[in-house]
Amino acid sequence: MANVLATSSIIAKKTLAILENSLSFASNVNRSWEDEYTGNMSRGYAPGATINIKRPSRYTWRAGRVSVPQASTDSTVPLTLTQGGTDLNFTSFERTVGITEDSLDSKIQAAMATVVNEIDRQGLEMAKYAAFNTLNVTGALPTTQLGAVQVYTDAMRRLNEMAAPTNRGEKAFIMGPGLNGASVAGLAGLFNSQEKISKQYGNGMMVDSLGFVIGMDQNVSTLTLGAATATNINAANIIGSNITVVAVAGGTLTRGTAITLPGVYAVNPQTRQSTGVLADFIVTADVALGATTIPVSPALVTSGAFQNVTASPTNGQPYVIKGAASTSYQSNIAFHKDAFTLAMVPMEMPPAGTGARAHQESRNGFTVKVTDGYDFINDNSLMRIDVLFGWAATYPELSTRYLTV
Repeated sequence: MANVLATSSIIAKKTLAILENSLSFASNVNRSWEDEYTGNMSRGYAPGATINIKRPSRYTWRAGRVSVPQASTDSTVPLTLTQGGTDLNFTSFERTVGITEDSLDSKIQAAMATVVNEIDRQGLEMAKYAAFNTLNVTGALPTTQLGAVQVYTDAMRRLNEMAAPTNRGEKAFIMGPGLNGASVAGLAGLFNSQEKISKQYGNGMMVDSLGFVIGMDQNVSTLTLGAATATNINAANIIGSNITVVAVAGGTLTRGTAITLPGVYAVNPQTRQSTGVLADFIVTADVALGATTIPVSPALVTSGAFQNVTASPTNGQPYVIKGAASTSYQSNIAFHKDAFTLAMVPMEMPPAGTGARAHQESRNGFTVKVTDGYDFINDNSLMRIDVLFGWAATYPELSTRYLTV
């Protein structure tokens, strides 16, 4: 096969195609905030630059004729850009006699696998700590057809209880290899189109089903619970992000652990009516043995436009830790696309006169920059692949973790 010239423009086009087609979690989240950066490029930005994503105000119902004006309160969620990538090195000998189309493609595939995995890994790590709704605390994989169906219906029920929009194609379920394999086996006997059955049989992956866009991702994050055992609530009328308890027992209550509080039920965010399900809260920082305060998300709000629970926790009653102490779980994640946001934006090109050549490709919200230069001492051509991106949990209530062991 003829040699090819490994230029930055060729590499950029190939890397963008691989990036766009390989991302699992990232391809199903909100991508609308790139414009916040790209629209202001003339003012300049750098890795680490942050924007605050506004969440809209909410209002309460007025009964009757007399007006009751309400203040508009916008909350914000920060999204911070970080830079990363991977780098290639071609000797002059390789460029002369060894770079064929096939060998170039294999090098690019290997390089971009690193980039793709890191973008998805960071997103799924964020989701593990942001999604407070938590299902399947036994961690058991489904072993029957009914059990496999309930994985999806339970996740969909929780998203619906949290008032997730019902537009078709906007909910996704990203699962690890274990849950994917159990789902394919469990749903094998259900009626599906021949096309879906053929795809599942051919690649061993779940295809879109039961209201979800489904993906398998080896980067689904692992959550390891500490040795803590639950104690009792130790204050009345608790609201906000700090829960006062009798000293934590047994060991550390680790960040990411889900708990429920006595008498605290979730409410529909629009009607403020109880869903009849105890609200889940996620521990936001490690809590040491003997500590008397547990930091949680979301903050408890018992009244007003942003009410999210029915009441404060019952004093003197035990809270519940969801999951077994000192156990590791895969945090499979079901979510509406607006639960999480990924921004991936163009970067500044190298200044003229440096000898570096660069090319940047953008499509469908994905951007890759490739820069090449020359090492005169070692007669090497150096090529770097860069991405500039950031993650944010914009509406974590529109997501739920589904734990499996």
